[in-house]
Order: sequence, then C-alpha cells, then structure tokens
Amino acid sequence: MHAYRSHTCADLTAANVGETVRLSGWVHRVRDHGGVLFIDLRDHFGITQVLCDGDSAAFAELEKVRSEWCIRIDGTVKARAADLVNPKLPTGEIEVYVRELEVLGSAAELPLMVFGEQEYPEETRLRYRYLDLRREAMQRNMTLRSDVVASMRKRMWDRNFREYQTPIITASSPEGARDFLVPSRLHPGKFYALPQAPQQFKQLIMVSGFDRYFQIAPCFRDEDPRADRSPTDFYQLDMEMSFVEQQDVFDTIAPVLAEVFEEFGEGRKVDAPQDWPQISYRDAALWYGTDKPDLRNPIKMQDCSEHFRCSGFAIFAKLLEQEGTEIRAIPAPTGGSRKFCDRMNAFAQKEGLPGMGYIFWRDQGNGMEAAGPLAKNIGPERTEAIRQQLGLGVGDAAFFLGGKPKTFEKVAGKARDVIGEELNLTEKDRFAFAWIVDFPIYEQDEETGKIDFEHNPFSMPQGGMAALEGNPLDVLGYQYDLACNGYEILSGAIRNHKPEIMFKAFEIAGYGKDEVEKRFGGMVNAFQYGAPPHGGCAAGIDRIVMLLADTVNIREVIMFPMTQRAEDLMMAAPSDPTSDQLMELGLRVIPQDQ
Repeated sequence: MHAYRSHTCADLTAANVGETVRLSGWVHRVRDHGGVLFIDLRDHFGITQVLCDGDSAAFAELEKVRSEWCIRIDGTVKARAADLVNPKLPTGEIEVYVRELEVLGSAAELPLMVFGEQEYPEETRLRYRYLDLRREAMQRNMTLRSDVVASMRKRMWDRNFREYQTPIITASSPEGARDFLVPSRLHPGKFYALPQAPQQFKQLIMVSGFDRYFQIAPCFRDEDPRADRSPTDFYQLDMEMSFVEQQDVFDTIAPVLAEVFEEFGEGRKVDAPQDWPQISYRDAALWYGTDKPDLRNPIKMQDCSEHFRCSGFAIFAKLLEQEGTEIRAIPAPTGGSRKFCDRMNAFAQKEGLPGMGYIFWRDQGNGMEAAGPLAKNIGPERTEAIRQQLGLGVGDAAFFLGGKPKTFEKVAGKARDVIGEELNLTEKDRFAFAWIVDFPIYEQDEETGKIDFEHNPFSMPQGGMAALEGNPLDVLGYQYDLACNGYEILSGAIRNHKPEIMFKAFEIAGYGKDEVEKRFGGMVNAFQYGAPPHGGCAAGIDRIVMLLADTVNIREVIMFPMTQRAEDLMMAAPSDPTSDQLMELGLRVIPQDQ
C-alpha cells in the first residue's frame, strides 16, 4: 500500500465496503459521541467521515487530535445506515472505521478556523493565508482560476495562436502607471523595470513575423489598490495579431471569452458575442456615466438641457448659460414615490453633491400629475416634454444632475447603478458585455491649455496622418475596451505601426522625436523595417475569475495577494535590504521624515 493513501477523501463509495484503505488529510471537524469519535477527514478532493471506538488500538491516539492536524489513517470501509447517509457528499454512503493512526503534522492553536463560514479580518486572513486557503470557498476559487486559465490556453491554441514568453526584466517604459524598478548590480546606478505589460514585446513579435501570439502574462504596476485591482501584480490573457482590423480582433477574442463564461458561469446567461453592442466612449459617458457600463441595468441617461434652458428653475437655467454645461436625466421606472426620491437625494449628498433634482409622476384619479420641486418650477409643458423624451409614465421618476459632465458623470453613473439595484431593474444571473470604442487620443488641460494623451499613445489614429492635421481633440483612436457587468475586463487597440504617424502623434502632445526615440527606441527602430499592421488586446484574468466566482474583491481569487497597502503580511514584504546588498548595488537608503 502507498505510504500515505490508497484513495483520496472523495473516492470511496458503497462499492468499497469491506476494503482496507489508507487515507491522509486534515482533521476538518471532531465530534465525540460518548466513547465513539467521529472525524471529518478532508483533503483537496473532498471529505470522508472516519470513526473510532474503544475497541480500536488507535482510539487513545485519535482522542488527542484537534482541528487541522494532518493525519494518516488505516481502516475498513463500512456502509452507513440508510437513515445516516449524507447525500451532500460523494462519500456520504460510507464511513471508515479507524484501526491505525499516524500524526503527520500536529497543529498549534488556530488563528482562524477552517471549518465553517466565520468572517475574519482581512489582515488575519492574509497573514495566515495558508490556513485561509484551506477553506472550502477558497479551494473552490483557486481551482476555478486554474481551470479558467487552462481553458483560455486551449481555446487560443485551437484558434492557431502560439504562446511565447516575453521578458520579466526590461527597460522602464511609461504606460500609464508607475514602474517597479530593479537596480542593476553589473551596471551601478542604472535600473531595470518589471513590465507593466508585454506591450512593446508583443508588437515586436508581430514585426518578427510570428502573426499570432498569446501569453498568460504577469504584469507589474505600482498602483493604488482598489477592490477590483491588485496594487502590485496581476495576470492577463495577452494576445496580438498581424494583418487585422479592429473587427477582426473582436471576432477572434469574443468567442474565447464567451465560451469561458459559458463553461464556468454555472448556468448564468451569457450574451452571444454577435449581440455585444459597440458603444462609443462619448456615448458610454452620456448614457451610463462610465466607460465600463453594467448593461444588465436597462437605464440609459439622456441629455435634457433644452427643457431647462431659460426655465423657471433658476439653478439649472443659470448653469446652462456657462459653456460646456448640460443637464442630464436618469430615468427611474417604478421609482415614482417621494420616499424613494428623498433616498436618492440623500445618496447624492453623501457623494459630495448638494443633491439631485427629481420629478415623479403619480395618478391623481382624473389623470397623471408630475410632482416634486422641479415640476413646480418648470411647469407642466416642459415636464410633459421630459416625460415623453424619457418614455416614462405613472409610477415612474427621473433624477437630474447638471454642470460640466466630467464633474458629475461619476456620481451619475453610481446613481444609475443604485437605482437599478434598488428598483430590481438590474438583471441577475447574466453576463452582459459591451465593446467601448472610439476613444479620444488627446485631452486638453483646462487650466494650461496643454494637449496631452488621454488614452493609449500607441493606438492608430482613425484617419491616419490626415486626422492629426486637424483639431487634436477630435482625433479618435482604434482603441477599445470590453466591459462586463460594470467591470473593464479587456483593453486593446490597433497599433500605430508607422513611424511618421507615431512621431506626429507624440509631437502634438509635446514630445519631440529625440525623446520618443530615447523612450521607445527598440520599437521605433523595428518599425522602420517593414512592420505589418497589427493589433490585439489583453483580458484581465483576475477580474474575469472574480466575476465567475461572484465576488467583488479581487483578493478572493488570487492565491497570495498583497494587502491594500501593498504589503505581504505572510512573507513580511517589502523588507529592509541588508547593508551588504546595498553596498553591492551601490545604493544608499535615505531615511524619510516621519
């Protein structure tokens, strides 16, 4: 017999009754029934109930074991009585009578329990992550993650992509976030960087003629943490293709992701790829207040400025006299009660706004009436025009925010989400996808008037060189994101592969040719030797698994995540370097003022 087990803790069934078996695992739960000990023995695969009484030579030793001790048992498989069968377990028809026991690893007093669903502070869970990972939910999440990655790999290979690895140690390259720098021992005073993404390398792979590349790529960014973003590193399904246009990328990657969501979505509806809408960046901001909309929520915001211009509601009327302002309406079907309207007004105040104007429509017996402060100020004719524009009726409401869109869009988007949730308008058990396209390449600083990149500077401008001769703020890029249920899960672009267009694009943002060659010399040089048109994208694996696992915290689907302060409490990182390490690297640490 094997030194540790003849079966896993999920293998045994009624067909094994009478057999002598060996199991190894962790003590999940101990129950003492007056001279008879029952133990749920757990391994990665499942749980088997084992028991022992005073007739067994192992009884005295088994009495000593406690939760999370790692043990090996030898015993005989017995059938459970019919009324004691546990249908929830694959091993629920049997139990194992213990005849011999070996303690493989005893456990100290536990800082957190593995059995049960108790809540513990995140700091405790991350400090003792190896215990936290033993819990059923975490085992399930990590297995899901592994299976998702395996499925992605297979689906990419099936579409004639090959996986190539790109460097982890490279040159610093500004890509929108801070680099993690690595000092060079052989070149004192110089630094490598951990790649924020394989962006330049995958483009160089296309220049090298490989046509279709993918990689399950680690990426490193020194970022401020959020619930849906790691502060240090993450993994993405990275891909690039040659001789493609934007739609070709969509048609390639969308079925891969749809199939992954169908495979692991546990029956939740997955919108078919051909039904994923393509929404411009500007329309997404107008309709949803965000470039990662949750389309399970049917609410679509609208510009209602004309109904308030020169109206009796002085706040909005005066606001509209200023250039670049507008009044936006958030329809709220079935939200037509003063109580709900007051609740949403309080929500806006918590978000830092004075409040939200509102109108709601109610049945007065002899017809429909518009109610609320706004309705009284602007009059029935304007109110009726708003209702018809928004397609609302009795029992519905609408909320209004005004100003320069960038000052209120974020709150408007949050309000739309809250309204959808509270009024049960947001469809559950569905994955709703949307392509966000036509991103502007440039933006203008309101104070200085300076033009700079708003989004990826390496995207091909729509219209090529000719587009760069006009107003920079009108230039759109072949850049795209994919949103799912309110999260950005993919980003990509058709690349700017022509050096003359790239130099012009950077020149508009104030970067001279010398600076571009210094920062991106490897790629710029390569493009002078017959670069093919190419494009691709990267899908965030952590975020995709987070959606599939139905959790809102990305640390629930990462094996060993950092805390929100970018600390590894388990391994005590970051740590102080030794004097010898600093000396070898030619570095000195300057103490920071506390």
